[in-house]
Amino acid sequence: MSVIVLTQYDGKLLGPIAWILGKIMNVIFIALDKIGIPNIGLAIIIFTIVIYLLLMPLTVKQQRFSKLQTKMNPEIQAIQKKYGDKKNDQNAMMRMNEETKAVYAKYGTSPTGSCLFLVIQMPILFALYRVIDNIPAYVTKVKDIFIPFVSKFINEKGALDFIGNSENFSAVSRFSKFVNNDQFTVANTEYTTNVIIDILNKSTTSEWANIYAPGNFAGLKDLITNAAHNGTYDLFSKYNNFLGINIANSPSYIFKEGFATHSFGLMAGAIIIPALAAITQWLNVKLQPQTNNAPSGNEQQDAMAQSMKTMNVMMPLMSAFFCFSLPSGMGIYWIAGAIVRSIQQVGINKYIDKEDIDEMVAKNVEKMKKKNEKRGGKSASSSLMEKYANLSTRGINENSEPVKQLSMREKAGIVSKAGDPGKKSSSNKSSGSSNAEDAGAPAKNTGSGGTGTGSIRDKANLVKKFNENNN
Repeated sequence: MSVIVLTQYDGKLLGPIAWILGKIMNVIFIALDKIGIPNIGLAIIIFTIVIYLLLMPLTVKQQRFSKLQTKMNPEIQAIQKKYGDKKNDQNAMMRMNEETKAVYAKYGTSPTGSCLFLVIQMPILFALYRVIDNIPAYVTKVKDIFIPFVSKFINEKGALDFIGNSENFSAVSRFSKFVNNDQFTVANTEYTTNVIIDILNKSTTSEWANIYAPGNFAGLKDLITNAAHNGTYDLFSKYNNFLGINIANSPSYIFKEGFATHSFGLMAGAIIIPALAAITQWLNVKLQPQTNNAPSGNEQQDAMAQSMKTMNVMMPLMSAFFCFSLPSGMGIYWIAGAIVRSIQQVGINKYIDKEDIDEMVAKNVEKMKKKNEKRGGKSASSSLMEKYANLSTRGINENSEPVKQLSMREKAGIVSKAGDPGKKSSSNKSSGSSNAEDAGAPAKNTGSGGTGTGSIRDKANLVKKFNENNN
């Protein structure tokens, strides 16, 4: 698929979601421009707040499930402990699964409850990242400031080789598949213009300055920056200036620049963004409902709980690392998202704590009944329970293997041997010897009337008793 619109993300799942979110971002920026504050940093914060407010109903449901899970966990852990030493017993595991499902049914929920909310939320949040990561692709006002410069630059001799050189622009490696595409030519103006804007949007202050450095494209300097402050880079810097920091630059770049110029203000600003990202992420984790971390006796669940605990420690550190390496705009999004989630968490926790959990369970159970009625059948859990109840378990106990099912030929052989005294000893060694003997020893031959040992009647009785004992 050719990318002719400024590299909007075109994934089959996230692409359409990013397109919708991009429209929201565009409206927000236009509104800010109308009131005289066209600022990308402020737009990102408002955009993040709007999206998380739209996701509020899902967040509330997820927190309700977490509260129910905290109440359910002791019961589930008791079931797991009960069957902890029977992992190799298929029947015991089936009973454990059914008892676990019964607990979830008792509370009117399902084991996949929290997963469903995450499955809905995650594509939206990933698409949100795509929009913020490439603002000019979705915000027309920002894209338009690049056009006067790029339309001139594209026709300069050697311009495409210059912009496509990773030594001049570090972002080239990210867009290499577009730069190396056959469409990246002067003849294909629209495609090439979009790719150049993509690269310039990710370029640092020094990379912009390198464009009009002596020996490069000094004649285009006024289109980039000028005394009237209406050049492409002037406007781009204005839009990206948030609290004195150019959010198009990464904190790592800002820190290096501040160190080189002995600007401690820049260095402090560069450190604040990743530090705030880590702190707000840590606060967000602490405000989330905490489940019982006591060992459950289930190795898999305990390992998962330990992984979650480790992840909760690592997430703030990872936030700091990413926000130090990525453009500062991403750091602002990260911080804004964590703050919004924390505020939501406090409000939702207070709201849910006021709810009566028994009433919550009753509502959930009623909803589940209505869903099952709409489906026109039994729930999956009750169907499995019925199937399990109808299984033949004669001769099976919790610690033994099921009785071997014999073929008709094997049964006939056992009966034949049982009816022949000369073969009876050998029949005791067969797989069904104990069952044949349990069926009862044949009566003595009473004559030629056909009622003695080996008669058809005796054999029929043996088959009947054998089937009663083994089926």
